[in-house]
Amino acid sequence: MTDNPYRALPNHAFWKRAVATRHYEDMSRLWDAPALQGTEKIATAGSCFAQHIGRHIAQRGEGNYVDFEPAPLFLPEAEHEGFGYGIYSCRYGNIYTSRQLLQIAQEALGIRPTSRHVWEKDGRYYDALRPSVDPVGQEDMETVCELRRVHLSRVAQMLRSLDVFVFTLGLTETWIDRSDGTAFPTAPGVIAGDPAKNAAEYVNLSIDDVRKDLVDFWKILTEVNPDAQMILTVSPVPLIATASGQHVLPATTYSKSVLRVAAEELSMSSDDIHYFPSYEIINSAAGRGYYFEPDMRSVNNNGVEYVMSHFFSGPMERAFPDSRRGTVDGIGVVCDEDRIDEVI
Repeated sequence: MTDNPYRALPNHAFWKRAVATRHYEDMSRLWDAPALQGTEKIATAGSCFAQHIGRHIAQRGEGNYVDFEPAPLFLPEAEHEGFGYGIYSCRYGNIYTSRQLLQIAQEALGIRPTSRHVWEKDGRYYDALRPSVDPVGQEDMETVCELRRVHLSRVAQMLRSLDVFVFTLGLTETWIDRSDGTAFPTAPGVIAGDPAKNAAEYVNLSIDDVRKDLVDFWKILTEVNPDAQMILTVSPVPLIATASGQHVLPATTYSKSVLRVAAEELSMSSDDIHYFPSYEIINSAAGRGYYFEPDMRSVNNNGVEYVMSHFFSGPMERAFPDSRRGTVDGIGVVCDEDRIDEVI
């Protein structure tokens, strides 16, 4: 008789032993962390939740978290965040979708023409691909385009020199220009732009779309940086709204499911790509919603700290020991999505 193939599996493979009979904050080995040395240059991008990851990396690893587009010296520190500085490793704002990620890599490395999509609001002009990083806008379109060229040169530098790229997938829903396929982080009219003048159509990316975007991005990254590693994660934050016509609850489930599957498939394709389960840690039924604010959308400080305790586990803990005094968070995140509620 063949022996039960589950008999020799470790405790973490069984729900009862790993989850049901343990305190939720006493779980372990939720991911196979990469064996980093603690000397790596780490860059981040993604949806709003990715800001927490970058913040914690910067606090733990002196010199490890890289900022290729720091704030100019004349800008007061209190205004850095409002102008998109210090949030990610470059001043690209939130990159919610796989399409945005692929697009900015293509532009930065000259594979795709530099975007000239500029949106107007109240006589001021904004980069349509990162409208939130400039709260006051520019006087003319050409200045916006020149600032974008400078920004893309910093992104190219980041891609070529990073050791580890941490990307948090956030959404499948996006708005795409009808003429050239450019994907925007928000619909025209949310932050700037006019839907009547800036033609963009709603697209909900499929699993095939997201998978292809990520594969193409990884190919581009490793062509210019063969030794790069990537950590993928999925934002645990639900959609603030959906343009799909569905109720926002199933629309959120679809979006996160697609992103989760795509991330898993990509991580299985290469030893240099790793998946970290921030989505599962916050959204598991075993967590009983404890890590959400009363709006059932925003992740509270306890949730962020718990996610980060797992991120810095195993080899990551050894590479980046916790020398902090107190917690890192208690600081909000910058989310373009929040502006959607403001226009309703």
